[in-house]
Amino acid sequence: MFQSIEHVQEALARELYFADRPIATTIYLAQALSKPLFLEGEPGVGKTEVAKVLSRALDTRLIRLQCYEGLDANHALYEWNYAKQLLRIKLAESHAATKEGLERTIFSEEYLIKRPLLEAITEVKAPVLLIDEIDRADEEFEAFLLEVLSDFQITIPEIGVFRAKALPLVVVTSNRTREVHDALKRRCLYLWLAYPTFEREYQIVTAKVPGIGAALAAQVCRFMEAMREEDFFKRPGIAETLDWAAALITLQKESLDPETVEETLGCILKYNEDVARLKGEQLVAVLNRCL
Repeated sequence: MFQSIEHVQEALARELYFADRPIATTIYLAQALSKPLFLEGEPGVGKTEVAKVLSRALDTRLIRLQCYEGLDANHALYEWNYAKQLLRIKLAESHAATKEGLERTIFSEEYLIKRPLLEAITEVKAPVLLIDEIDRADEEFEAFLLEVLSDFQITIPEIGVFRAKALPLVVVTSNRTREVHDALKRRCLYLWLAYPTFEREYQIVTAKVPGIGAALAAQVCRFMEAMREEDFFKRPGIAETLDWAAALITLQKESLDPETVEETLGCILKYNEDVARLKGEQLVAVLNRCL
Protein backbone atom coordinates (compact mmCIF):
# COMPACT_ATOMS: atom_id res chain seq x y z
CA MET A 1 0.00 0.00 0.00
CA PHE A 2 1.17 3.50 -0.80
CA GLN A 3 1.25 5.68 2.31
CA SER A 4 1.47 9.07 0.58
CA ILE A 5 1.88 10.80 -2.77
CA GLU A 6 5.61 11.06 -2.12
CA HIS A 7 5.69 7.32 -1.43
CA VAL A 8 4.13 6.71 -4.86
CA GLN A 9 6.80 8.82 -6.55
CA GLU A 10 9.62 7.12 -4.67
CA ALA A 11 8.29 3.60 -5.33
CA LEU A 12 7.80 4.24 -9.05
CA ALA A 13 11.21 5.93 -9.36
CA ARG A 14 12.82 2.76 -8.00
CA GLU A 15 11.26 1.00 -10.99
CA LEU A 16 12.61 3.76 -13.29
CA TYR A 17 9.20 5.34 -13.84
CA PHE A 18 9.42 9.05 -13.08
CA ALA A 19 5.93 10.23 -12.20
CA ASP A 20 5.20 13.92 -11.80
CA ARG A 21 2.98 15.16 -8.98
CA PRO A 22 -0.40 14.96 -10.83
CA ILE A 23 0.25 11.35 -11.91
CA ALA A 24 1.41 10.31 -8.44
CA THR A 25 -1.58 12.04 -6.82
CA THR A 26 -4.09 10.28 -9.07
CA ILE A 27 -2.47 6.88 -8.48
CA TYR A 28 -2.45 7.43 -4.72
CA LEU A 29 -6.13 8.41 -4.70
CA ALA A 30 -7.11 5.50 -6.96
CA GLN A 31 -5.68 3.07 -4.44
CA ALA A 32 -6.90 4.92 -1.35
CA LEU A 33 -10.46 5.28 -2.67
CA SER A 34 -10.57 1.86 -4.40
CA LYS A 35 -11.38 3.52 -7.71
CA PRO A 36 -10.32 2.39 -11.18
CA LEU A 37 -7.73 4.58 -12.87
CA PHE A 38 -8.64 5.68 -16.39
CA LEU A 39 -5.65 6.72 -18.50
CA GLU A 40 -6.03 8.41 -21.86
CA GLY A 41 -3.37 9.72 -24.19
CA GLU A 42 -1.57 9.28 -27.48
CA PRO A 43 -0.05 5.85 -28.21
CA GLY A 44 3.42 5.49 -26.71
CA VAL A 45 3.18 7.91 -23.79
CA GLY A 46 3.46 5.15 -21.17
CA LYS A 47 -0.14 4.28 -20.22
CA THR A 48 0.40 0.52 -20.17
CA GLU A 49 3.73 1.01 -18.45
CA VAL A 50 1.94 2.60 -15.47
CA ALA A 51 0.16 -0.69 -14.72
CA LYS A 52 3.32 -2.75 -15.19
CA VAL A 53 5.33 -0.52 -12.88
CA LEU A 54 2.56 -0.45 -10.26
CA SER A 55 2.51 -4.25 -10.09
CA ARG A 56 6.26 -4.31 -9.49
CA ALA A 57 6.18 -1.45 -6.99
CA LEU A 58 3.38 -3.13 -5.02
CA ASP A 59 4.96 -6.59 -5.44
CA THR A 60 1.74 -8.04 -6.74
CA ARG A 61 0.50 -9.84 -9.82
CA LEU A 62 -0.28 -8.00 -13.05
CA ILE A 63 -3.35 -9.39 -14.81
CA ARG A 64 -3.84 -8.01 -18.32
CA LEU A 65 -6.98 -7.97 -20.41
CA GLN A 66 -6.06 -6.85 -23.92
CA CYS A 67 -9.14 -5.42 -25.60
CA TYR A 68 -9.96 -5.90 -29.27
CA GLU A 69 -12.94 -5.69 -31.59
CA GLY A 70 -15.29 -8.61 -30.92
CA LEU A 71 -14.10 -9.24 -27.36
CA ASP A 72 -16.99 -10.75 -25.40
CA ALA A 73 -17.76 -11.73 -21.82
CA ASN A 74 -16.64 -15.35 -22.26
CA HIS A 75 -13.14 -14.38 -23.31
CA ALA A 76 -12.89 -11.82 -20.50
CA LEU A 77 -14.53 -13.83 -17.69
CA TYR A 78 -14.30 -17.58 -18.01
CA GLU A 79 -14.76 -20.59 -20.27
CA TRP A 80 -15.43 -24.22 -19.56
CA ASN A 81 -12.70 -26.72 -20.36
CA TYR A 82 -14.79 -28.63 -22.86
CA ALA A 83 -12.08 -31.15 -23.75
CA LYS A 84 -11.58 -32.06 -20.09
CA GLN A 85 -15.34 -32.23 -19.55
CA LEU A 86 -15.74 -34.57 -22.51
CA LEU A 87 -13.06 -36.91 -21.18
CA ARG A 88 -14.79 -36.95 -17.79
CA ILE A 89 -18.12 -37.76 -19.43
CA LYS A 90 -16.59 -40.68 -21.34
CA LEU A 91 -14.99 -41.95 -18.15
CA ALA A 92 -18.29 -41.64 -16.30
CA GLU A 93 -20.09 -43.69 -18.96
CA SER A 94 -17.86 -46.65 -18.24
CA HIS A 95 -18.57 -46.36 -14.50
CA ALA A 96 -22.33 -45.83 -14.83
CA ALA A 97 -22.26 -42.52 -12.92
CA THR A 98 -25.53 -40.72 -12.25
CA LYS A 99 -26.46 -37.76 -14.40
CA GLU A 100 -26.81 -35.44 -11.41
CA GLY A 101 -23.48 -36.42 -9.93
CA LEU A 102 -21.76 -36.02 -13.30
CA GLU A 103 -23.19 -32.54 -13.80
CA ARG A 104 -21.98 -31.43 -10.37
CA THR A 105 -18.54 -32.72 -11.22
CA ILE A 106 -18.01 -31.29 -14.69
CA PHE A 107 -19.50 -27.91 -13.77
CA SER A 108 -17.13 -27.27 -10.88
CA GLU A 109 -14.06 -25.05 -10.51
CA GLU A 110 -11.83 -27.94 -11.56
CA TYR A 111 -13.19 -27.63 -15.10
CA LEU A 112 -13.25 -23.83 -15.18
CA ILE A 113 -10.77 -21.84 -17.26
CA LYS A 114 -10.42 -18.44 -15.61
CA ARG A 115 -9.98 -15.45 -17.88
CA PRO A 116 -8.53 -12.10 -16.71
CA LEU A 117 -11.59 -10.60 -14.98
CA LEU A 118 -12.37 -13.74 -13.00
CA GLU A 119 -8.68 -14.19 -12.20
CA ALA A 120 -8.51 -10.67 -10.78
CA ILE A 121 -11.57 -11.20 -8.60
CA THR A 122 -10.41 -14.53 -7.20
CA GLU A 123 -6.83 -13.50 -6.38
CA VAL A 124 -6.10 -13.61 -2.64
CA LYS A 125 -3.67 -10.68 -2.80
CA ALA A 126 -5.02 -7.60 -4.58
CA PRO A 127 -3.56 -7.63 -8.10
CA VAL A 128 -3.17 -4.84 -10.63
CA LEU A 129 -5.79 -5.41 -13.32
CA LEU A 130 -4.85 -3.78 -16.63
CA ILE A 131 -7.73 -3.36 -19.07
CA ASP A 132 -5.71 -2.24 -22.04
CA GLU A 133 -7.05 -0.19 -24.97
CA ILE A 134 -10.72 -0.27 -23.98
CA ASP A 135 -11.46 1.92 -27.02
CA ARG A 136 -10.74 -1.09 -29.26
CA ALA A 137 -13.57 -3.11 -27.71
CA ASP A 138 -17.24 -2.83 -28.71
CA GLU A 139 -19.64 -0.65 -26.77
CA GLU A 140 -21.52 -3.78 -25.63
CA PHE A 141 -18.41 -5.03 -23.87
CA GLU A 142 -17.87 -1.61 -22.35
CA ALA A 143 -21.37 -1.80 -20.80
CA PHE A 144 -20.64 -5.27 -19.44
CA LEU A 145 -17.34 -4.08 -17.98
CA LEU A 146 -19.15 -1.24 -16.25
CA GLU A 147 -21.25 -3.75 -14.32
CA VAL A 148 -18.23 -5.83 -13.29
CA LEU A 149 -16.26 -2.81 -12.06
CA SER A 150 -19.25 -1.54 -10.09
CA ASP A 151 -19.72 -4.70 -7.99
CA PHE A 152 -16.44 -6.62 -8.35
CA GLN A 153 -18.42 -9.82 -8.40
CA ILE A 154 -19.20 -12.36 -11.10
CA THR A 155 -22.03 -14.88 -11.20
CA ILE A 156 -21.43 -18.27 -12.84
CA PRO A 157 -24.84 -19.95 -13.08
CA GLU A 158 -23.51 -23.48 -12.61
CA ILE A 159 -21.40 -22.61 -9.55
CA GLY A 160 -22.57 -19.40 -7.90
CA VAL A 161 -21.26 -15.92 -7.12
CA PHE A 162 -17.56 -15.05 -6.99
CA ARG A 163 -16.87 -11.90 -4.97
CA ALA A 164 -13.52 -10.13 -4.89
CA LYS A 165 -11.39 -11.38 -2.01
CA ALA A 166 -9.26 -8.25 -2.33
CA LEU A 167 -10.22 -5.34 -4.57
CA PRO A 168 -7.80 -5.13 -7.50
CA LEU A 169 -6.15 -1.87 -8.48
CA VAL A 170 -7.72 -1.38 -11.91
CA VAL A 171 -5.97 0.54 -14.68
CA VAL A 172 -8.04 1.19 -17.82
CA THR A 173 -6.24 2.64 -20.84
CA SER A 174 -7.52 4.26 -24.03
CA ASN A 175 -5.78 5.64 -27.11
CA ARG A 176 -8.95 7.62 -27.83
CA THR A 177 -9.62 6.01 -31.21
CA ARG A 178 -13.27 6.39 -30.17
CA GLU A 179 -15.01 8.08 -27.27
CA VAL A 180 -15.52 5.90 -24.21
CA HIS A 181 -18.93 6.24 -22.58
CA ASP A 182 -19.22 8.77 -19.76
CA ALA A 183 -20.77 6.14 -17.46
CA LEU A 184 -17.47 4.25 -17.39
CA LYS A 185 -15.36 7.37 -16.93
CA ARG A 186 -17.54 8.53 -14.04
CA ARG A 187 -16.62 5.44 -12.06
CA CYS A 188 -12.91 6.09 -12.54
CA LEU A 189 -10.32 8.67 -11.65
CA TYR A 190 -9.34 10.24 -14.96
CA LEU A 191 -5.83 11.16 -16.06
CA TRP A 192 -4.59 12.41 -19.42
CA LEU A 193 -0.99 11.38 -20.12
CA ALA A 194 0.77 13.79 -22.44
CA TYR A 195 4.15 13.41 -24.10
CA PRO A 196 6.89 14.07 -21.53
CA THR A 197 8.66 17.38 -21.25
CA PHE A 198 12.26 17.57 -22.43
CA GLU A 199 13.51 17.37 -18.82
CA ARG A 200 11.37 14.31 -18.02
CA GLU A 201 12.30 12.47 -21.20
CA TYR A 202 15.98 13.23 -20.65
CA GLN A 203 15.66 11.73 -17.16
CA ILE A 204 14.02 8.61 -18.61
CA VAL A 205 16.63 8.15 -21.35
CA THR A 206 19.65 8.57 -19.09
CA ALA A 207 18.13 6.14 -16.58
CA LYS A 208 17.04 3.44 -19.02
CA VAL A 209 19.72 3.50 -21.73
CA PRO A 210 23.03 2.34 -20.25
CA GLY A 211 26.13 4.04 -21.60
CA ILE A 212 24.47 7.01 -23.28
CA GLY A 213 26.32 10.30 -22.92
CA ALA A 214 24.68 13.47 -21.69
CA ALA A 215 25.18 15.29 -25.00
CA LEU A 216 23.66 12.52 -27.14
CA ALA A 217 20.77 12.04 -24.71
CA ALA A 218 19.98 15.75 -24.93
CA GLN A 219 20.12 15.71 -28.74
CA VAL A 220 17.84 12.68 -28.92
CA CYS A 221 15.26 14.25 -26.60
CA ARG A 222 15.31 17.58 -28.43
CA PHE A 223 14.91 15.81 -31.76
CA MET A 224 11.96 13.75 -30.49
CA GLU A 225 10.38 16.89 -29.07
CA ALA A 226 10.65 18.51 -32.51
CA MET A 227 9.30 15.39 -34.22
CA ARG A 228 6.12 15.55 -32.15
CA GLU A 229 5.43 19.00 -33.53
CA GLU A 230 5.30 17.58 -37.06
CA ASP A 231 2.08 16.38 -38.67
CA PHE A 232 2.89 12.66 -38.85
CA PHE A 233 0.39 9.82 -39.16
CA LYS A 234 1.80 8.53 -35.87
CA ARG A 235 4.05 10.66 -33.73
CA PRO A 236 6.82 8.78 -31.91
CA GLY A 237 6.33 7.99 -28.23
CA ILE A 238 8.68 7.28 -25.34
CA ALA A 239 9.16 3.67 -26.44
CA GLU A 240 10.52 4.90 -29.79
CA THR A 241 12.84 7.32 -27.99
CA LEU A 242 14.33 4.50 -25.93
CA ASP A 243 14.63 2.18 -28.95
CA TRP A 244 16.37 4.89 -30.97
CA ALA A 245 18.74 5.84 -28.16
CA ALA A 246 19.69 2.17 -27.69
CA ALA A 247 20.24 1.81 -31.45
CA LEU A 248 22.53 4.85 -31.53
CA ILE A 249 24.60 3.40 -28.69
CA THR A 250 24.81 0.08 -30.54
CA LEU A 251 26.08 1.95 -33.60
CA GLN A 252 28.61 3.70 -31.34
CA LYS A 253 27.33 7.18 -32.17
CA GLU A 254 28.16 10.09 -29.92
CA SER A 255 26.09 12.76 -31.70
CA LEU A 256 23.40 13.09 -34.34
CA ASP A 257 24.01 13.81 -38.01
CA PRO A 258 21.63 13.69 -41.02
CA GLU A 259 23.01 10.43 -42.37
CA THR A 260 22.69 8.59 -39.06
CA VAL A 261 19.18 9.90 -38.45
CA GLU A 262 18.02 8.88 -41.93
CA GLU A 263 19.50 5.40 -41.55
CA THR A 264 17.74 4.83 -38.23
CA LEU A 265 14.34 6.35 -38.99
CA GLY A 266 12.81 2.88 -38.68
CA CYS A 267 13.36 3.12 -34.93
CA ILE A 268 11.28 6.29 -34.75
CA LEU A 269 8.62 6.21 -37.47
CA LYS A 270 6.40 3.22 -38.28
CA TYR A 271 4.68 4.33 -41.49
CA ASN A 272 6.30 4.67 -44.91
CA GLU A 273 4.45 7.93 -45.56
CA ASP A 274 5.96 9.46 -42.43
CA VAL A 275 9.47 8.26 -43.34
CA ALA A 276 9.15 9.67 -46.87
CA ARG A 277 7.87 12.98 -45.53
CA LEU A 278 10.88 13.50 -43.27
CA LYS A 279 13.71 12.69 -45.65
CA GLY A 280 15.91 15.26 -47.33
CA GLU A 281 15.59 18.95 -46.54
CA GLN A 282 12.80 18.43 -44.02
CA LEU A 283 15.00 16.12 -41.95
CA VAL A 284 17.88 18.60 -42.01
CA ALA A 285 15.54 21.41 -40.96
CA VAL A 286 14.22 19.41 -37.99
CA LEU A 287 17.72 18.33 -37.02
CA ASN A 288 19.06 21.88 -37.16
CA ARG A 289 16.47 22.96 -34.63
CA CYS A 290 17.83 20.42 -32.17
CA LEU A 291 21.60 20.82 -32.42
